[in-house]
Amino acid sequence: MSLFGTSGIRGPVGDVVTGELALSVGRAVATENADRVVVGRDPRESGEWLCEAATAGARECGADVLDAGMVATPTLARAVGREDAGAGIVVTASHNPPEDNGLKLWNPSGQAFDAAQAGRIEGRIESGEYDLGGWNDGGDRTVLEDATEHHVEELVEAVGGDGVLEGLSVVVDLGNGAGGVTATALERLGCDVEAMNAEPDGSFPNRPSEPTAENCEGLCERVAETDADLGIAHDGDADRMMAVDEGGRFVPKDVLLALFAREAASEGTRVAVPVDTSLVVEDELAGIGASVTHTKVGDVHVAERATESDVVFGGEPSGAWIWPDETLCPDGPLAACKLAATVTKTPLSELVDGVVSPHLRRENIETDRKEAVMEHVAAAVPEAYPEADLLTIDGVRVGFSDGWFLLRASGTQQLVRVTAESREEERAEELREIALGLVDDAVRSV
Repeated sequence: MSLFGTSGIRGPVGDVVTGELALSVGRAVATENADRVVVGRDPRESGEWLCEAATAGARECGADVLDAGMVATPTLARAVGREDAGAGIVVTASHNPPEDNGLKLWNPSGQAFDAAQAGRIEGRIESGEYDLGGWNDGGDRTVLEDATEHHVEELVEAVGGDGVLEGLSVVVDLGNGAGGVTATALERLGCDVEAMNAEPDGSFPNRPSEPTAENCEGLCERVAETDADLGIAHDGDADRMMAVDEGGRFVPKDVLLALFAREAASEGTRVAVPVDTSLVVEDELAGIGASVTHTKVGDVHVAERATESDVVFGGEPSGAWIWPDETLCPDGPLAACKLAATVTKTPLSELVDGVVSPHLRRENIETDRKEAVMEHVAAAVPEAYPEADLLTIDGVRVGFSDGWFLLRASGTQQLVRVTAESREEERAEELREIALGLVDDAVRSV
């Protein structure tokens, strides 16, 4: 099993993620010709010593380390290029529970390490081949004190400058994470900001880290009982952002993706989205002559596609939003500021109500032979549906004129994920049954 998943290395501390692993990652990153490395972490207590281990490994192999301390992941990702570093290491498990932690690696462009880069790091860790220095060859460690301030300045500039959002009222639920940069930037932009769960605490005592509708009920209630124009929620490292409208209604993830895509796109441009994304994004873009381009699931794959010249935005319904002209890192604070600017023109509830969502169905099928099941499905589908539009970059996506279904193996669990969608409810149910039948046949066959 690969050490790196779709979002770097992630898992339980003391089991998957250890000090020895962090030391090895630091050594491997420095050995891969990164003579200057930016390191930072989210508020999890284990992040302190994991950062120290990664720093020690990098310095041992001759790299100078810039220690950004506790920062949002996009803050660190932006700092890599600004500080002329070769790589960045952020110690975070993002939206995972507090007993987890992880390490994610960043390029100077702000893009996460791709599969080839991660493979080289993993190969070095497995082989133990590092360029270890001698007694006087170690790199230096310097405290990087202004990474967050630089990020704030870039956010303010991206939206139009100090004070341009004056009069807007925003409630920001930081979830006890590292996303305080959002509140600071919105205040600089002129917003009246109320921060919830603002004290960084890696045990996430007030709500689970992932900003789902269920976990954001407190934010919804607070927005509804005030005159706030907008609610914003982050996960532990603020790479994700979700929203609540002025009535206290959590904005559906696919709808928020469609709104961001429509705002960023223009005729002839494309938006990068993973294969499990709702048709609502395509429908919203069709009205302005733009289109989607599908990628594998995972923000690193969306970021890779966003490097193409006609791709103006990339996003995942999970809450990862990428504007390639700004950075190739999912930047929750940037998303918050851009959405706030949009809300100054049109209330968020009106924007949400203007989006017509198709009928989407999602289910998971447990199986301890997910790879074999998917091999069987991949062989059966072309013969069963020769007229369909097949996409096999990540699982098997079967498209028809009136809908689609997707079967793909989970990257982290013993599951096959089933997604089906149509603009007609009856057809969505029909596609769901077809997809489930294919999985059932495959499970019996293997």
